[in-house]
Amino acid sequence: MISRRRGYHGITIASASLTGIPVDHQSFDLPLPGFLHVTAPHYYREGQEGESEEAFSTRLVNEIEALILAEGPQTIAAFFAEPVMGAGGVIVPPQGYWEKLQPVLKKYGIILVADEVICGFGRTGRMFGSQTFDIQPDMMILSKQLSSSYLPISAILMNDMVFEPIADESHAIGAFAHGFTNGGNPTAAAVAIEVLNIMEERDLMAHVSDVSVHFQARLRALGASSTLVGEARGVGLIGALELVTDKATRSSSLQVGQLAKYAFGLLQNKGVIARAMGDTLAFSPPLIITREQVDMIFDGVAEVLAQMEREIGSGQFH
Repeated sequence: MISRRRGYHGITIASASLTGIPVDHQSFDLPLPGFLHVTAPHYYREGQEGESEEAFSTRLVNEIEALILAEGPQTIAAFFAEPVMGAGGVIVPPQGYWEKLQPVLKKYGIILVADEVICGFGRTGRMFGSQTFDIQPDMMILSKQLSSSYLPISAILMNDMVFEPIADESHAIGAFAHGFTNGGNPTAAAVAIEVLNIMEERDLMAHVSDVSVHFQARLRALGASSTLVGEARGVGLIGALELVTDKATRSSSLQVGQLAKYAFGLLQNKGVIARAMGDTLAFSPPLIITREQVDMIFDGVAEVLAQMEREIGSGQFH
């Protein structure tokens, strides 16, 4: 199995092995053998000096192909990836990344699994992140927004190429022996169906497409105006601000995580809930958010960043 560094796919033994976040590996003897990780597609952090975004994508795809050949294509079952990497810092794929990667996977017969747990059901402005980035996965992993998290539920979608061998072998041995105790729970399924009905009745995709333009504009305006924002990135109704003290060197003179943690606390006092991941502040508001509520969020963020700039400039930051 191949996945990306900074990717997040869960914390069971197998899914944590797919996950590419060190804190989920250390102290747990993970990842298991056979789980391989490649460079995160984060141009801001991983791009080389003078390298264009397109060239960066080419380099990353070449790295993946080289790994496939080194391991032996016949040994690689699948490539797991989030259309937009969530817990790794809201990493939006660089120009050309998916366009270049998919033919390589097809060339060697490697299954593409799109982890849509965060991206699915409208977060990126389309029903699925795979649609937003023109990805044609063989499998899709769904959860969270499937029931708006009112009840726990997850699902796997797969094409015939994946399904038919599973069905054939299950018939051969007399059972599909990988079910779970609560699989097919009728109450959770009923809630999920109602959530999907409400999304359709309220035309939430159209609403997200409209309000996300304002959301992204306010997000990126902070990237241009604040001396503490190294990069503003996002798509649809998910976004992030990566905080630095030196925009030119893309670095911070403070301990890693200190900037975002401090901003997180100040934002809570203003009634704004963000997520601090390292020195990245992430925003993933409800799909029903209004333009006025978007302004409330980013007005609060602007005030917090301005306060932090003053404190850092005067040596009073703590």
